[in-house]
Amino acid sequence: MSYIPHTEQDRQQMLAAIGVTTIEDLFDAVPASHRFPKIDIPPALSEYEIAAELKAYAEANDHAGNFAVFRGAGAYHHFVPSAVNHLLLRGEFFTAYTPYQPELSQGTLQAVFEYQSMMCALTGMDAANASHYDGATSLAEAVTVALDVTRFKRNKIVLSGGIHPQYREVVRTYHQGRQIEIVGDDQPRSAAELATLVDSDTAMVAVQYPNFFGQIEDVKALAEKAHAVGALLVAVVNPVALGILKSPADLGAAIAVGEGQPLGVGLQFGGPYLGFFSIKQEYVRKIAGRIVGETIDSDGRRAYVMTLRPREQDIKREKASSNICTNQGLMALAACVYMSLLGKNGLRHVAELCYHKAHYAAAEIEKLAGFSVDRSLPFFNEFVIKCPVPVEKANAALLEQGIIGGYDLGADYPHLAGHMLIAVTETNSKAEIDALVETLKALT
Repeated sequence: MSYIPHTEQDRQQMLAAIGVTTIEDLFDAVPASHRFPKIDIPPALSEYEIAAELKAYAEANDHAGNFAVFRGAGAYHHFVPSAVNHLLLRGEFFTAYTPYQPELSQGTLQAVFEYQSMMCALTGMDAANASHYDGATSLAEAVTVALDVTRFKRNKIVLSGGIHPQYREVVRTYHQGRQIEIVGDDQPRSAAELATLVDSDTAMVAVQYPNFFGQIEDVKALAEKAHAVGALLVAVVNPVALGILKSPADLGAAIAVGEGQPLGVGLQFGGPYLGFFSIKQEYVRKIAGRIVGETIDSDGRRAYVMTLRPREQDIKREKASSNICTNQGLMALAACVYMSLLGKNGLRHVAELCYHKAHYAAAEIEKLAGFSVDRSLPFFNEFVIKCPVPVEKANAALLEQGIIGGYDLGADYPHLAGHMLIAVTETNSKAEIDALVETLKALT
């Protein structure tokens, strides 16, 4: 505890103890011309005036509420009930950190347990952590688990080119020091073509579901091939899509990861986000992040504690399998509140709205001269369109109309130059979709 001198005698004694006589002597090493400069501070403002000025600064930033948003590519504009933020801002949650002392952290621990339980129900997995920094980090951690499960005797990781490009970059960055071979995403490949790359040296096969283009691929044969050689199948999933699609467990995945941002987190100018990670029971001790379990205390009452994962992740760096020991606990709480408010039927309704609105938009764009929609596979709430003009030009025209257009796929997929990835969520009204179509129509 620091000591604060209360009298002049106290101050003089402290100064004498360190060999100086005045406070100014402490700054002797600073040139005199730079000591104690006069600061030109404007007159004080009232709370009301300060709030008005800060609000003006904040409103200088554009945000999703100012536009009709049709861009997704990993971050989506969904409606977030006001109750989410109200509960997040409760002091008990907002100031909470790692709940090492369960006797003082039952509320936080229970919230984490509820979040994990709902993520398991959504993905069909047996256990979930809470959580990672984002979806890309979760995928990179899945590679670590797969290598560990196969006892580091296998060095091949098969990644679908349909996985978010930034996720694949993070995997390579995360594991650049390991002697592993990452294959499969160097060119467009179907799930069947990916299966030909899987062999006895493969530790993990990863696919995105729906994929980066919003498409729903049949991965049954790929899953069977991975299982046959003892490799882990990892599904990178959109959690909202799971409101109407089969779970990763039904696909044969051992691990389900992804970005939890659509679950009540909001766009938030790019973060913080929420990487979820769920897994089959047999591999649960291999994962990083927090895991909370339910138990009974000494008085026979229900209680919650952190469990199942080794403490090496926190305190024995040389023995840890991951450097992830903290988490995005507040974002996991946001997802927990969101899923609690919507419930099973509510989440399904959101997914259905996304699906039907996206298909309405695709059908209308398809009618435009020069535009075409990729219907080679079924899609969820995102789809690819081919534009008769450069995507940059199309997006500039849309922005003038208060519309944020789609993602330019040519930046990550050279063979898709001139193609735009359009995302539609429950927040996009029919009027907004019609305005999008009319603006695109004027380009031809």
